[in-house]
Formats: sequence, structure tokens, C-alpha cells
Amino acid sequence: MLEAEVPVTFQPSGRTMHVLPGTRLLEAAGLAGIVLNQPCGGTGVCGKCRVRCTGEVCPAAPAEAKLFSERELADGFRLACQTTVCGPLTVSVPETTLLAAGHQILDRSGAQAAFPPDPGVRKVYVELAPPTRGDDTPDAIRLEQAVGPLELDLAVAQLLPSRLRQTGFRGTAVKAGTRLIDFEPGNTEAEHLAVAVDVGTTTLVAALLDANTGRERMLVSRLNPQTRFGDDVLSRIVHAATAGGLAELSRVIVEAIDDMLGELTSASGARREHIYEVTVSGNTTMQQLLCRIDPSALGALPFVPSLGPGLECGARELGLNIHARGRVYVMPVVGGFVGGDAVGGILATAMTDIPGPTLLADIGTNGEIVLWAGDRLTAASTAAGPAFEGARILHGMRGSTGAIEKIVVDGRLRLNVIGGVPPVGLCGSALIDVAAELLRHGMATPQGRMLDRDELPAGLLSDLAKRVTRHEGKPALVLAWPEETGSGEPILLTQRDLRELQLATGAIRAGVGILLQEAGLAPQQLETVLIAGGFGNFIRRKNAQRIGLMPAGVPRHSIRYQGNTSLAGAQAVALSRSARRRAEAIARMAEHVDLSTNPTFQAAFANAMIFPDSEPST
Repeated sequence: MLEAEVPVTFQPSGRTMHVLPGTRLLEAAGLAGIVLNQPCGGTGVCGKCRVRCTGEVCPAAPAEAKLFSERELADGFRLACQTTVCGPLTVSVPETTLLAAGHQILDRSGAQAAFPPDPGVRKVYVELAPPTRGDDTPDAIRLEQAVGPLELDLAVAQLLPSRLRQTGFRGTAVKAGTRLIDFEPGNTEAEHLAVAVDVGTTTLVAALLDANTGRERMLVSRLNPQTRFGDDVLSRIVHAATAGGLAELSRVIVEAIDDMLGELTSASGARREHIYEVTVSGNTTMQQLLCRIDPSALGALPFVPSLGPGLECGARELGLNIHARGRVYVMPVVGGFVGGDAVGGILATAMTDIPGPTLLADIGTNGEIVLWAGDRLTAASTAAGPAFEGARILHGMRGSTGAIEKIVVDGRLRLNVIGGVPPVGLCGSALIDVAAELLRHGMATPQGRMLDRDELPAGLLSDLAKRVTRHEGKPALVLAWPEETGSGEPILLTQRDLRELQLATGAIRAGVGILLQEAGLAPQQLETVLIAGGFGNFIRRKNAQRIGLMPAGVPRHSIRYQGNTSLAGAQAVALSRSARRRAEAIARMAEHVDLSTNPTFQAAFANAMIFPDSEPST
């Protein structure tokens, strides 16, 4: 049943989302791409997710009454993790509440202090004394005396004499380390930009950053155009081996990123030539394809990546149009398919500073799992497949306008649709929700078989029972009726969709089990579970545990959403040289666990595909 949604506008971003009454404000913020600080895991005890609401504000929850004064409550102060949406709202989000703005992503564990703003490119305005008959100091040395040690390549050496004299020896020196990359007329210190890019198997995200302040000026995203060559990394490795395949895969991704650079600059009023660095984070295959590095060794045992340390090159070498001598930095990798995105996640969450056993799961097409236990950091990659991104699902889609993103059964089946429009499909978070509800109401077996109408349990809600239909000769569930959808066709969950979810969930669950086994830990000994990934912030903990995606023995308050940690890691290394050095150290510190050669993985995977047979008690 579709219900009327209400608008929630977040300030200062101005983003508006339409959500169902009763939706937690934290979830509404996540839908708007705004990740809020919640170190307590959303239990309402830390007070870090405070916001100020105006409009139809719900009464205060008990946890809010303890943390705010009566006057603050009357003025609309609330905790995003506790308050729900009652009607149209405007929500003011303080800088300190944001988790993913600039360096704020690192603030929760003190990483902001560890990584002070210190970008790899520096800009220094100088006013030099011109040469005189008594002072014939060479131009480069004259400038070096003002800005510190310099190295010049031929292009800059050819540029410098005329530029100095055109500007009257007044201008802005642009340095990448000790290398001079430009001398710009006037004082351009304020125009100092960088771009961080998350190259996912299915999606691309790019953030325009002010390198002086660390603030994120704008964010854009789109589908990875490589998906037309296959929706998983192995398909693309196979395509790369064909004639011209590697060049084609590299070209389409470089063109897409360059288009995103154009989108960022044109929409923000910035100039491409003021972008001096692009940092890239992605899984091992995506990084190698971007750089046109042959990935064939990743396609066969023992799955060897080409690079370990991070790679730095000229942006024009790669085909990106930023400053003529701008740089690209590609994140270091751990091993196998555990790439820069996993390193970025470890860096951004500062998980090695968290006491007690900690698990990081970056849930996507290529799932990365990292375990911190004592003084040991282990990491593995598992091919979860694209089901979480909506691919291979009959009516699956990305988490964009028209996607069913939440499903609740409360006397009847209720849907939440992104954008408040008639639905046209469902995204990964809703897929998890509906699978959990099928299990919860006895409409599917732990083995993943959906029941026909004549097999349904007695006493099942009539609204659920009437939704059971058939598709291609097998049971299916109607999520939205034809008259409710934007296409005029019903939106279904099919038996095949449920199987795809089993495969994806089983891969993640088995990988987690192997890492825990190697560390000698039981699931209930995990003290913290960090969920990352393109849609990780939208997963309901209860439902993720019900289908076995997350360990059942972990208390729900210990499961924390971290947003896109791959992008956050790329942002950190764009803004701080010490963060870059830390990323390189993390990549060499982490031990790669190759699941493909683990003798117990196949059995663990087969067992993990079976859904838990009961509701978790946590």
C-alpha cells in the first residue's frame, strides 16, 4: 500500500527528501546523502546526531528529554537517531553533527587531529624583488628563496621567466612536494581544489574539495559505464583480454570521470585549472582498468595484482583535464581483490584505533571484509555480485528516484519510495527488507524457497496472502500493484531474485565467518561492526541480521553505519599527506586472506546461503 509522503528539507545543503510519516530522521538524512555522526550506533546515548527541526516536530523521545533542556526541546532540538517524521520538516544540521563532510568523516575516532589539513599540493603567494644590476640571482633560485626547495621540469622552466616578468614578480607559486607546477598571476591561494573519486564496480562518486579548508563543495554520482561489458569484475577482466578491450574499458571510465569533473566545476562555478589533484579509490580491478594496467593476472590463480603501493601519475597522462600539470594518486592495495577501497575504509573509520574486535564490511558488488582483532588486521574480498546494487533483480534498480527503498509490514505491507513518486523498481535495501519479512512471516523457507499460495501458513495477514502470485511458473510476491506504479506494471519479487540475494548474502556471510575463524573469534565476540558501501547506510540492522547478512550474535547498537568509506578515504588522502602515508602503511600492515584457496570456504559458502531459521535475539 502506498501512503502519502511528506517533505523533509535539510539545511544548509537544501536537499529535500519525501518520506513516510514515522520514518526516523536518521534514515531520511541518509536518503539525502547526508551521513550523520552516531558513535553510539543510534541508541540515543551519545548526543552526537543533534539537529534542529522546524515545522511539524514530533514529541521528544525519552532519550532526547534526558539530553536536552525544556527550552531546547521547545526550540526544536532533537536527536536524528530518535526522532521520527510526523509532517513536513526543515532540519538544520550543524557542522559537528556531520560525519562525512570534509574531514568530519574522520572526526569520530580522533582521526581529524591525526590528519591535519596538509594537501600534497601547496599554493604560496609571493612578492619578489625583481633582478637588478647588483642582483642577478637566477629566477628559480629567487623563487626558491621565498617558497623553499624547488624542482622544475622543462615545461615549467620554459614558462617561469616570462610569467615572472609579466606579473612583476608577484604571483602564486604552486608546488607538488618540491616540484614547481605553476606560477600563477595574482594571489590565487583561495582557488585550491582537489577531487576525490570512488570507482565502484557499479557506481562512480566524485567529490569536489576545497583543499584549503577540507570542505566538500559538491558531490556527483552516476553508473559506472563499464557495466555494459559485464556487471562483475571477472567479466571485465575477460573483456580486457580481447583485442582493444583494455583500452576500451579504460577509455570509458576515464571519460566518465572527466565528465564528472566538468559537472562539478560547471555547477559550482569552479575552474578545471584550479583542480591540482585527483585521488582515486576502488577495488583492485577497477584501479588497474582505470590506469590501463593489464588485469589478466587477477583473472586466474593466484589472483595477483599489479601494484601494491599507491600510484602517482600526471592527470593528462591518464586523460583527465584538470591543471596542465595536475596529478592523480591511486590508492594502495592490500592483495588479490582487496584494493584501495578497503584501505580507504580502514583509514576513514580509524578502525585500528577502536578497542575490541572490530569488523568492517563494505557491501557492494565486490564485497570487502576487514577484521581488526588485537594487533592483527586481516582482509578478504568476496564476489557478492550486483544484487545489492539492484542488478540481476527483475525490477531491481539503483537507489534513485522511483526506487522502493524500504518495506515494512505493520498490519499490511507498506512501501517507502525515493522521491515520493510512484515506484518503478526496488533497490538493495528494500530487497533485504522484503526477504526478512518473507522469513519472518513464514512465506519463505530458510533454504530460500518462496511458498505458493496453497502452502502459506495459517493466520497470515490477508494483505500478504493476496500478494502471492506466480512468475515464470514459480512463486512471486507483488510489492506494488499496476495502478500504484509509474510503469503501469506490477513490481514483483521473484524466486530468482531471492536466489540472487542468497548468493550475495552467503558470500559476505561466509567471508566474515572465515576471518573470524582465522582469528579464533566467535561472532558474539565482535564488539563493533562497521557497515560501509554505496547503500550500506540504508540497511536496517534488524533485517540484515534476519537474513544473515550481519552476524546475529552482535548487539544491534554495536552495528554502525559509515557511509561511503572508499570515497572518505580518497578525500582524506587528497587533503592530507600524513593520511596518504598512513594509507600506504595500512596496505602493507593488512594481511590478505585469499578465500579462493581456503579449504573451508566452499562449505562455509554453501551453509551461509541458508537463511537463519529464527529471528535474532539481539
